[in-house]
Amino acid sequence: MDMSAGELVERQKQYFDSGITKDVRFRLDMLQKLRETIRGAEDRIYEALHADLNKPKAESYGTEIGIVLHEIGFALKHANRWAKPKKVKPGFAVGGKSFIMPEPYGTALIISPWNYPVNLTFAPLIAAMAAGNTAVLKPSELTPTVSALIAALVRDNFEPRYIAVVEGGPDVNAELLEQPFDCMFFTGSTHVGQIVAEAAAKKLIPVTLELGGKSPCIVHRDADLKLAARRIVYGKFTNGGQTCVAPDYLLVHRDVKQELLDRMRHEIERFFGKTPVRNPNITKIVNERHFVRLKRYMQEGTIVIGGETDPLLMRIAPTVMENVQPEARVMREEIFGPILPVLEYGDLDEAIRFVLDKPKPLALYLFAEDRTVQQRVLSRVSFGGGCINDTLLHLANPYLPFGGVGDSGTGSYHGEFGFRAFSHYKSVLKQTTAFDIPFRYPTSKIGYRFMRRFMK
Repeated sequence: MDMSAGELVERQKQYFDSGITKDVRFRLDMLQKLRETIRGAEDRIYEALHADLNKPKAESYGTEIGIVLHEIGFALKHANRWAKPKKVKPGFAVGGKSFIMPEPYGTALIISPWNYPVNLTFAPLIAAMAAGNTAVLKPSELTPTVSALIAALVRDNFEPRYIAVVEGGPDVNAELLEQPFDCMFFTGSTHVGQIVAEAAAKKLIPVTLELGGKSPCIVHRDADLKLAARRIVYGKFTNGGQTCVAPDYLLVHRDVKQELLDRMRHEIERFFGKTPVRNPNITKIVNERHFVRLKRYMQEGTIVIGGETDPLLMRIAPTVMENVQPEARVMREEIFGPILPVLEYGDLDEAIRFVLDKPKPLALYLFAEDRTVQQRVLSRVSFGGGCINDTLLHLANPYLPFGGVGDSGTGSYHGEFGFRAFSHYKSVLKQTTAFDIPFRYPTSKIGYRFMRRFMK
């Protein structure tokens, strides 16, 4: 960092105060520039993601680059409308006009994780830019190649007083959290999210927290098991299971459990081959600490699918486990890896109660054909977002808010919801001077009767 965090934030605040970022034409031009930057660096991004996570090209585009480009395109199409003042009814202001003005918070801090380092850095940045903010980005030190590339792309294409990247570890995070940002956006673990929330609370800074948790996947006895198996395998084992909305455990009706497991075994082999750890396109575990943690989880049940590991390449085969105790660590902690515990149930209320006894999850997936079953789960269980008869795809829809609830996060983003996350909605009432209503004042004899009649 060429300057201290304090100096960087001060420069960005001065630039924001100049008013240039509030101009919608400027926002659109900068978003277009970001799109051209990412398109021009596509091959470099592939190489960086492969270096840090061994991500294959198709997965890198589908879960990282493609989503970012789609989000930029969506913002370019709609940001002008999002930024316009919105008229509302005047209420009791007879003769007046009322409207809501979206305005950017100012200078934003965006702290992003390592599991989707391109997507989860640029997606909130797009929202911050569309809303008219300046931004300081702090990518994860656990993916150093991608972090360095993001820093280079931003440095070469944007002024640091507008967008800047600060690299480093937890000490850098701590320094940034001490600065007087106007809003903060954090994606990561619940534990670190608590630290960010505490720092924001001390300065009363608005904060969005995109966290995680144990996202359940329920498979009822009437589910289409062929599709359920395929879509669960896709949702769980994409990116080596290192996805905040990956199914974290499976609750399956006992009548269909064995058939589902048989079909999942087939789909895993179809996706990853007979020996997945030898598949050159399988995403690796990010580092040794997480590799060791995941190996411990594998000792807490009976492995029925997978279980092979390669410590030299940091690879773990897609693994499914049975006979897991509810109090085991693998059932209490977010797994964030290619391990899927399976539990069975006999009555739907039993499955619902199991989910309700845990903190509110970031995602929930239900495979069931019966609409009554679908409605029972949706109406009784609180969760950030999810899918019926699919996994993951809800987060790729810019028309849907993406975010958690309770322990899994606060606030949401994507599309207009991202614009809102980085905006303050200012209320304005413009009153007429052509006339005045005398009974609104306390000296009016009929004012009290008027209020009693209309203010109820």
